[in-house]
Amino acid sequence: MKRIERSLYLSRLKALRGTPDIKVITGVRRCGKSMLLKSYMVYLRKLEPQANIIYIDLMDLQSEKLLEYHALYEYVMAKRLEGTANYLFVDEVQLCAGFEKAINSLHSQGCYDIYVTGSNAFMLSSDLATLFTGRYLELHVLPFSFAEYLSYYGAGNDLDAAFEAYTLQGGMAGSYAYAEERDQRSYLDGVFGTIITRDLRQKYHLPDDTALLKTADYLLDNIGNLTSANNISATLSSHQWKTNHVTIGNYIEYLCRAFLFYRVQRYDIKGKKYLNTIEKYYMVDAGFRMARLGRRNMDYGRLYENLVALELLRRRYRIYVGKLYQKEVDFVALSDAQKIYIQVSDDISAPSTLERELAPLIAIRDAYPKVLIARTHHAAYDQEGIKIIDLARWLASKDTF
Repeated sequence: MKRIERSLYLSRLKALRGTPDIKVITGVRRCGKSMLLKSYMVYLRKLEPQANIIYIDLMDLQSEKLLEYHALYEYVMAKRLEGTANYLFVDEVQLCAGFEKAINSLHSQGCYDIYVTGSNAFMLSSDLATLFTGRYLELHVLPFSFAEYLSYYGAGNDLDAAFEAYTLQGGMAGSYAYAEERDQRSYLDGVFGTIITRDLRQKYHLPDDTALLKTADYLLDNIGNLTSANNISATLSSHQWKTNHVTIGNYIEYLCRAFLFYRVQRYDIKGKKYLNTIEKYYMVDAGFRMARLGRRNMDYGRLYENLVALELLRRRYRIYVGKLYQKEVDFVALSDAQKIYIQVSDDISAPSTLERELAPLIAIRDAYPKVLIARTHHAAYDQEGIKIIDLARWLASKDTF
């Protein structure tokens, strides 16, 4: 299978080299965490030929003796070299019983630059502060962006055709090994099912996974819609799947912790406050929707909204759904340097559609930038002080707003 350099994440790892933190690489299953580690090790070997790089893959049968934390600790300590930099990489660290005791102890030695990956279900973002008593830093990895997809396939000048393919196929690179769409979908459905039936069911000791799968499918079918546990519970109950909003609320939380979905809170633009009732959920990758639901209820506007949400997260924005009186702005995107209001649409060639999409942005009376991202097939232009950008071209570039 072809490999490409994931420069966005590699640059972050390079910037963290030598810091005292435990570097924890998280992300949905099969999104490329292990390959990222290996690419980073190649970089280190070129940069520091004399460095001592200790790499342990706990999925490898040769590492079976290290699946207990005392053994892991003693093995790493025995590999340490004096007078040079010692780098420690542990892949699938959760397979070692009591791994956090070994990693914390090694970290306390102060002589290892430590990097670990682990299954999302056993080492979730919410668990890290409890697991690692020392300093840690989380690097969250997402599936391939559209720019990475173009790099992988060498799509050339046919940007629009590549974008249409990416919208359906998604960024889970493991599926690219298969030429037939049905085989790609089978692969993705297998990854999705493994997260549900093995990871989450095992971690949370669920009696079965039927309601969890139904909840996941509901979220896949309603990306970009305001959603609540009550809505899902009522829908499932109407189809003879008896449940309640408390259980569904827990299931939504499990799915988000496993990075299958990202919860986006609402923000009152006028009142400048966050709203806790009814949120939106965006899937980690479009390929999962195709694998589970096919082309049922296809709404390209919402698919495009999902693509923008994930790209904003890649570019390290914090995102919220904007509420202004009775109007809604798809995203309020915040970074350390700026705030941007963003509306996302499919086809805005009809004047009435363009007017409708611009209306929420025009209604905002502050001076922060306002952007409409749509499938224009043209270079960016301005209208009434609002920048209008083609979605495919924005995704393919590194352009800021």
